Amino acid sequence: MLTPLLVFGFLAEEVVENEGFFLDQAVLLFLHSHATPQFDRLMLFSSRIGSGIWVAPIDLVVLVYLATHRRWGDAFFWGLAVGGAALLNVTAKYAFGRARPNFWLSIAPETTLSFPSGHAMQTMALVAALVVLVWPTNARWPALIIGGLFVLLVGLSRLYLGVHYPSDIIAGWAASVAWVVGLSVILYGHVAKPAPKVEPSISA
Repeated sequence: MLTPLLVFGFLAEEVVENEGFFLDQAVLLFLHSHATPQFDRLMLFSSRIGSGIWVAPIDLVVLVYLATHRRWGDAFFWGLAVGGAALLNVTAKYAFGRARPNFWLSIAPETTLSFPSGHAMQTMALVAALVVLVWPTNARWPALIIGGLFVLLVGLSRLYLGVHYPSDIIAGWAASVAWVVGLSVILYGHVAKPAPKVEPSISA
């Protein structure tokens, strides 16, 4: 949990001091130099499925599933994990007030604040929370691999489209990992759920 916090803190300090991460511009310009119509379509789709319009319904479906199976403790963890990450993102964006990159005219322009990336935070929170819940089952590795590829593809799409700096993406990932792991340690007593039937107590 401390490692992602340190990563986020380092990047946040650079933003506060108005100093860009040394690879921010270079990575964006490299990706833009390899833009093609095919990549445009792929990255637009990847960015779209990582947006709140797609992710929020998935979050809600998982919450309803857990609630209907009377897994109240797991549902409580899930709601805090994904809902808390969304709230943290909004708060951080206004706290740091970083403007979006402006190296070229994006095919999917954004006008909101940039740091940390909301796409990165919400997709990482979803995948990290899911991994915590399925860790004691055979679904752990599919969740890690497929979820990890999903998170990476969405993050890459935001860079390709030129609407986030790499430091925005990394900071978003780090913040969500720290948040979800921290919740798991507090509620389950472990980095991930230790056994299928173990649930945090939510009684007073």
